[in-house]
Amino acid sequence: MQGGGRGVGNAGRPGRSTQRLTSCCAQPTGGNKQFYTLRDSYRGEPLDTSGSALFSPARSAVCQRAVLLSAPSQAAGRLGCRLAGPPRDLLRGPPPPPRPGPAPVTSLRSPLVQAFDSFAFADWLAQVFNSKTAELLSHHQVEIKQEFPREGWVEQDPKEILHSVYECIEKTCEKLGQLNIDISNIKAIGVSNQRETTVVWDKITGEPLYNAVAAPVSPGPSVPVAVVPSGSSVPAAGTSSVWLDLRTQSTVESLSKRIPGNNNFVKSKTGLPLSTYFSAVKLRWLLDNVRKVQKAVEEKRALFGTIDSWLIWSLTGGVNGGVHCTDVTNASRTMLFNIHSLEWDKQLCEFFGIPMEILPNVRSSSEIYGLMKAGALEGVPISGCLGDQSAALVGQMCFQIGQAKNTYGTGCFLLCNTGHKCVFSDHGLLTTVAYKLGRDKPVYYALEGSVAIAGAVIRWLRDNLGIIKTSEEIEKLAKEVGTSYGCYFVPAFSGLYAPYWEPSARGIICGLTQFTNKCHIAFAALEAVCFQTREILDAMNRDCGIPLSHLQVDGGMTSNKILMQLQADILYIPVVKPSMPETTALGAAMAAGAAEGVGVWSLEPEDLSAVTMERFEPQINAEESEIRYSTWKKAVMKSMGWVTTQSPESGDPSIFCSLPLGFFIVSSMVMLIGARYISGIP
Repeated sequence: MQGGGRGVGNAGRPGRSTQRLTSCCAQPTGGNKQFYTLRDSYRGEPLDTSGSALFSPARSAVCQRAVLLSAPSQAAGRLGCRLAGPPRDLLRGPPPPPRPGPAPVTSLRSPLVQAFDSFAFADWLAQVFNSKTAELLSHHQVEIKQEFPREGWVEQDPKEILHSVYECIEKTCEKLGQLNIDISNIKAIGVSNQRETTVVWDKITGEPLYNAVAAPVSPGPSVPVAVVPSGSSVPAAGTSSVWLDLRTQSTVESLSKRIPGNNNFVKSKTGLPLSTYFSAVKLRWLLDNVRKVQKAVEEKRALFGTIDSWLIWSLTGGVNGGVHCTDVTNASRTMLFNIHSLEWDKQLCEFFGIPMEILPNVRSSSEIYGLMKAGALEGVPISGCLGDQSAALVGQMCFQIGQAKNTYGTGCFLLCNTGHKCVFSDHGLLTTVAYKLGRDKPVYYALEGSVAIAGAVIRWLRDNLGIIKTSEEIEKLAKEVGTSYGCYFVPAFSGLYAPYWEPSARGIICGLTQFTNKCHIAFAALEAVCFQTREILDAMNRDCGIPLSHLQVDGGMTSNKILMQLQADILYIPVVKPSMPETTALGAAMAAGAAEGVGVWSLEPEDLSAVTMERFEPQINAEESEIRYSTWKKAVMKSMGWVTTQSPESGDPSIFCSLPLGFFIVSSMVMLIGARYISGIP
């Protein structure tokens, strides 16, 4: 039986269930009504159709030999899939005789795709997907140590990252073996990474010349430090001072003086503001401060890349013919790449003083870059490469102009597909390359905006105020009251970012009454995440003029149903959550499987139209939504102007910060002691 679309895969993940469940008999239930049960065709036993029980790895063997024989809605709804119609042809004969013992999972014939993803910066996660169902079959996660050699510096060992990837490969393959799945079914490998982490290595020895200079410590990259009109540098939307490696601040200040005020060619060519965040200034810092890097460049031994380049070069042979390349999404975050011509830009390289011969070749996001040269997957092509936020956009299947996804983690990271057109923002958003899924395929662009404080506000309530013991408790507290009772929480812990750009703001909780309790504050904290997301969406709508009909969401916070319903109410559009939570790795796997020469994953619209989703519709009227949003904006105004240049926050907290006052206190103490001594007072 062939189903009409995708359904739920392992543990609730999307998959084309009706293709995976084959040859079953049906027994009508409920009299003359069209309801059917799911039976094991070998054993003739009814199967548990409660959802995750059916599709858990432990039931994989059963899943290989069963088919959904359902009524049009009830059974399909329980399993999260669409059906082409009643399985009349399967009702004609008795079931096959039972066979002894469970069927081995080696009967799985679908091609598999492995994807690597840098998860929360400190971890690498490998996952194996079924290319026909998108179900997750195996995964393994390895934590990477972060190094903080100085305050404001964040580094990682590139060799440790590489070793963690090899470990992930071995462990996921071991787990597939435990499921009796042949690893020869793995036909392609995809890579997803946080986009701005910078590595320079020696192409002769294969050794890194310095640690990887890191991107944000967050579930995904934030928007960088930006220069605001006043000339002061403040973190842009989505940043926190602890998220950024700030060693390049002086480099940015020096470079910014060389950009004409009426001709910001850096932003016009790259879509990015001059910032400490992106790779070009990190590479400039390495060239200025690390002698090993300087010498290797002089001797033509140095190669530069973001983490994807380092991994692909190493995995495809390294010093023995490794492929030095990157994809357009990662290249677009270096500030050296012209997003219009899709090439390294000579003027930008000269401006930053970067020799072009150390840069990787720029390829599409979906093509064969090279073959694995070692390990359990030796000979398998690496054929997909995407920056993490672009990978999530692909994993969410946002292939149409105007489709947007929002990833909820420590912050929120929102991308909107603007099609083949570069849309430049007047409201603090970034213009970036979304994807290019094939050598001869067109490039797609996106507007990107971020919310600084999302999951971080929940941790603040837990760790600083102590009103919850675990992050999950906030949903229970919010549910108890169902309202903030006029309480509004503006988590401007280190200023307001896009669209306000107000570094003087600080966090406030306002609208308190004698009736307010911790449940109302918890509810207000969730609302704050949603209000900030609306501000970014409003900015996107003003910039590109493409009103969103719905918002697709992913990330850890989306398990909070109160938050998702609030988001739908505040945006006043539906919020759509896929049953597959691993959208970043899924996007990399899709790109790898769809590459020319691999061809095991179809990205045709008809194959992507029936993904299992949970949909949250607005449950309040538009007027109430606008009233709540306008009150939030009033609270935002109240948060501004708290910090001034004379604020004690920026001064010396010592009592002797005033020299005359210090002399006065010391001399007074000496005189008092002397007087007591002369007078003989004990």
